[in-house]
Amino acid sequence: MKTMAAILETLGAPLVISEITLPDELVWGQSRVRVLMSGICGSQLGEIDGVKGADKFLPHLLGHEGFAVVEEAGPGVTRVKSGNHVVLHWRKGPGIEAPVPRYRWGERALNAGSVTTFNERAIVSENRMTVVARETPPALGALLGCALTTGFGVVCNDAALQFGESVVVFGAGSVGQSVVLGARLASAYPIVVVDTVASKLVLARSFGATHAVNAAEQDVAAELRTILGNDGADAVVETTGRPSVIELAYESTSPSGRTVLVGVPPVGEKARLHTLRLHFEQRLLGSHGGGSEPARDIPRYLSMASRGVFDALPMVDRVCTLFDVNAAIADLRAGRATKCMIDLRSAAAQP
Repeated sequence: MKTMAAILETLGAPLVISEITLPDELVWGQSRVRVLMSGICGSQLGEIDGVKGADKFLPHLLGHEGFAVVEEAGPGVTRVKSGNHVVLHWRKGPGIEAPVPRYRWGERALNAGSVTTFNERAIVSENRMTVVARETPPALGALLGCALTTGFGVVCNDAALQFGESVVVFGAGSVGQSVVLGARLASAYPIVVVDTVASKLVLARSFGATHAVNAAEQDVAAELRTILGNDGADAVVETTGRPSVIELAYESTSPSGRTVLVGVPPVGEKARLHTLRLHFEQRLLGSHGGGSEPARDIPRYLSMASRGVFDALPMVDRVCTLFDVNAAIADLRAGRATKCMIDLRSAAAQP
């Protein structure tokens, strides 16, 4: 079986949109899915840029948050069946950790992980799928694959926000917006968001931020002191991965507070921190997907959304086809979009 996909062939170069070949047979724990919607996460921009260093798996497929329908469940698979609609996620859930699939790109081997979503059809490990209702909005399903579960997990698990605690969020991309939304649901106050793009700050206000600081126009440290006083915030979440912002996030945290690092600096870049406070009550944590548990969290958040407790869809401000993915990535880089989605339902109709 053949399918269309976006392929990372060379670091720093546009993705190649091409036809690939799926394996002839499913092996233990694998299922074949038809991807309906895929999010583009900041992690993919990092992969394309090689921020973690040399990539020994090139060429390879991309994408780790999506919404799909199962076409065939492979041997040993019991948690999904043909016809199920599923959220695709990179965090491990219950079920089999299947061998990675072996795709072909012409005569070349094409690498992939346990889940990929920048392809019309994909071979996915059982433990990277969570069954949801068929009527789930595809974009919401994709957000639940990473952005929302990460952001909410940062609030609930990493920062462990309590009623009335103060929070600062550096970076208002899709994860940062999700943190703001989660902080509002957790009754945090104040909720301060910092970014350089005015439209993202406006969006964060609509999600519950009580204060917005434009780092391109304002002295961030001074503004935070005005809002929070000299003690800093109970919880500070850093999503950009920029060393200078990590340093400021750490310095903006209360001596008894928590600094949660979501963003990762490029290889070779380091933040400089004075660690004295860590010997007392301040904590510095690295987040791994917010510590989310897909089988527990995805149904719970989906139930909340379906009952009108929150609406995350306004953060999706760019939807493209597979053939426009490079333009969407450029929009993300330039700050012209907060969250881009690839609609693969129409991918076969190449313009």
